[in-house]
Amino acid sequence: MNTTTAISSQARFNRSHLISALYHEYQWLCHDDFDADTDATPDEYLAQLQLMSDDELIAESSTDEHLTLDEFISTWL
Repeated sequence: MNTTTAISSQARFNRSHLISALYHEYQWLCHDDFDADTDATPDEYLAQLQLMSDDELIAESSTDEHLTLDEFISTWL
């Protein structure tokens, strides 16, 4: 996969930025609420992210009119 694909409409961030932001968000979420029986480890989640298409990564970020993709990535990088 091309790690320099422009994810943001302004081409400010790329695929690797989005993967990193999603990974950091997941690490934060797992910090206090991780269930080893049902949750992927952060490293397993990272491996899953790397296999996702750009559209799947964007959907995983749960961005919408209230939180833009740029804001999400800026928050979690």
